[in-house]
Amino acid sequence: MSIRTLPFVCTVAAAWSAPAYAQPEPEQPAAPVQPAAAPHRSLYFRAGAALVAPISSSKEMSLSDVQGPATLAIQNGPIAGSGASVESATIPAIIVGLVLPFGNRRWSLETILGVPFTVKFQATGSLANMSIAPTALGLPTGVGPLGPELGEAKAIPPLVTVVYQLREAGMLRPYLGAGFAVLFAYDAHVTNSMLTAVAEPEMKIDPAPGIVAQGGLDVRLWKSVYARLDVKFIGLMNAHAEVRHIQVETPGLPLFEHVEVGTAKMDITVNPLIVQAGVGVDF
Repeated sequence: MSIRTLPFVCTVAAAWSAPAYAQPEPEQPAAPVQPAAAPHRSLYFRAGAALVAPISSSKEMSLSDVQGPATLAIQNGPIAGSGASVESATIPAIIVGLVLPFGNRRWSLETILGVPFTVKFQATGSLANMSIAPTALGLPTGVGPLGPELGEAKAIPPLVTVVYQLREAGMLRPYLGAGFAVLFAYDAHVTNSMLTAVAEPEMKIDPAPGIVAQGGLDVRLWKSVYARLDVKFIGLMNAHAEVRHIQVETPGLPLFEHVEVGTAKMDITVNPLIVQAGVGVDF
């Protein structure tokens, strides 16, 4: 090899051993940012307000134990066209839930903690608008209609539901539930001025059980903080009430200032719809 051909050989050798030019790889699109998964929970609560709206109906009020002079104007048995209803109430309430350790932790037990609230009973139909004893032996008794106000009681409706969390949709967590409830009433008393003019009668309301159907939605606000809209319907809840020792004034009968009517019995289907909104935390 001559000295003149040496530079050419070196150039070819350098070109052969030099690394090939690296082409830049195409940029991959960025993966969408997923919201952080909700923290694992075992206990939760939602505090807010609940509207208790009874979808009520009743049988006719029935009289019993009618004795003495009252038999001249009224008889034992139902009062035709009479009825009663229950008013709505709004109360502060807290939903407390315990997550069960099975079924992918989608099952939980729930209850409502709330203060006792006042249940008001209203007279309807002929009980409110007509005298239950207009005449006695053809003479006017002076006993007028009762009007709408009948009585009231303090109520506590403890309930327990089994809740199943449906598939989450982003920040939304829908659920369904079912359970059992009982309406306990205490401090029941008559508030009608006509029925309490002579003496206050005794009012008693038996416990009323019912079946609960539930549905609602949790909305994740931030980390473990959720807002909730919850709806419950309690069906088959029938309340039996009795008002005993009823005495009424009879201004139209000169021989009697007042007479004892006896006992009035009412069967009211309460069936409350409970709508609750609140905010709370998962633990």
